[in-house]
Amino acid sequence: MADNILVLGAGELGFAVLEALARHPKRNHTRITVMMRQATLDSAAPDKKKLIQQIRALDVHFEAADAVQASASELAAVFSRYDTVVSCTGMGLPSGTQTKLAQAALEAKVRYFPWQFGMDYDAIGLGSSQDLFDEQLGVRAMLRAQDATEWIIVSTGLFMSFLFVPEFGVVDLDSKTVRGLGSWDNSITLTTPEDIGRATAEVVLDPRGLRNQCVYVAGDTLTYAQVADLLDERFGTRFRRELWDLDELARQMREEPDSSMVKYRDTFAQGRGVAWGQEKTLNSAREMKLTDVKAYLAAMDVKLDE
Repeated sequence: MADNILVLGAGELGFAVLEALARHPKRNHTRITVMMRQATLDSAAPDKKKLIQQIRALDVHFEAADAVQASASELAAVFSRYDTVVSCTGMGLPSGTQTKLAQAALEAKVRYFPWQFGMDYDAIGLGSSQDLFDEQLGVRAMLRAQDATEWIIVSTGLFMSFLFVPEFGVVDLDSKTVRGLGSWDNSITLTTPEDIGRATAEVVLDPRGLRNQCVYVAGDTLTYAQVADLLDERFGTRFRRELWDLDELARQMREEPDSSMVKYRDTFAQGRGVAWGQEKTLNSAREMKLTDVKAYLAAMDVKLDE
């Protein structure tokens, strides 16, 4: 089933998936290919050349195509040469791209892993503050409405590193401030890109009957209050606590209606579809040890200003 795999994109997530597929004990004779734009493959930029070298070292092949510029039929012609397509491209792409990629996968009749590694969009529901989430729900509806093409969605929560992006607002190391979204008791699920790669490779190469369903993964699930306590413990100082409740986030939405960061904050503050317990995860069922927030903090090479 997974003799010939195409991974779309080689950003932080795509490279992690490629690396995990390449090193998985069940890779055997599986051929792995990454789809990238021709301009990236031909680039003389040092970082791009280094990336290409790293991918080659994994014994991964290259397919030149542009997920944005190509039509659904053109992409389907590419996809049809493979058994499985794993989409790791989406951040910053135009609206409608995810729908087009799903259409191409259905036309090509290949097992498809859509770019839905984040939230439980079913639980969040239509009409959330994040416009992209509605498109993701549309993709799910397309996949569920047919039975000719197998699909699997791997839900992993937020990139663990995103929790520490100052613009997101939850953890600001410079000002030693931690903020709760909605409530200090609201939970959030977080997974590192490396662990997302490992979990995805596990399902691709060793599905054990998993098909046409959502699979959950969690490096850690914890409340904002627990995040604050872990920060105090890691840095040996007390972080200032600030709660951004629903009223405060509604104010931010009015002031910055087009800000993706504000929309993300509001989504997490609602507390739906953004966290799940370890008991329902693939990593728990298969006894995979993933990085939790405490271990992630311990490995961070950062020193706070006095």
